[in-house]
Amino acid sequence: MSLVAGRGPLGKEPAGRFTPPIPAGVVYIEPHPRRIKAVKGGRTVIDTERAHMVHRAGRPLSYVFPAEIVTDLPAEPEPQAPGYVHVPWDTVDDWFEEGRKLVHYPPNPYHRVDCRPTTRRLRVTLEDSTLVDTDDTMIVFETSVPPRLYVAPQHVRTELLHRTETSSYCNYKGYATYWAPKSQNTDIAWSYEDPLPETRPIKGFLSFDAAKVQVEAELPEA
Repeated sequence: MSLVAGRGPLGKEPAGRFTPPIPAGVVYIEPHPRRIKAVKGGRTVIDTERAHMVHRAGRPLSYVFPAEIVTDLPAEPEPQAPGYVHVPWDTVDDWFEEGRKLVHYPPNPYHRVDCRPTTRRLRVTLEDSTLVDTDDTMIVFETSVPPRLYVAPQHVRTELLHRTETSSYCNYKGYATYWAPKSQNTDIAWSYEDPLPETRPIKGFLSFDAAKVQVEAELPEA
């Protein structure tokens, strides 16, 4: 979703600008030569290297497929790619890109996550307790979203926290575990216990929600 979401070039609040400005409603469609498979009821219903990827402002990133290979599935023509059709994500049980099972939406080929050790300071306080105060941090630069600081658990007063049952999934970082103060169940932090290969450096590290606790983070200006 990087081109059309957040601060991406086709997003609502792009970080940069086009010169000259591009027209409203621009749609970017490109060949996507990775092997895409869809499985329904234990049967492979799509298996192709001929998918295209559609970047459209205000819409999730999506695949389109040659109409002739889509049979017995709901499909909607893509006006900007004659001969290609959309297949609703929830129509099938599982999607795969090469050997990776996908969740929620296709991963974007332009999206990247860079994890860099840094000495940027992070201080986190909750009421009268200091949860973090260190300059031994990891900064994560992720396409289309603001940079974030993560911190190793040895720099966190984890005895004041407990893991909750909340979970979420990111196609670029994996499944997130959430943390709350022991006295309540409000999620204030998250971590990736088994992150995807591109984000291994933040395995087990925590990041904090500035809307839930006081976070003083030395970050680049937007």
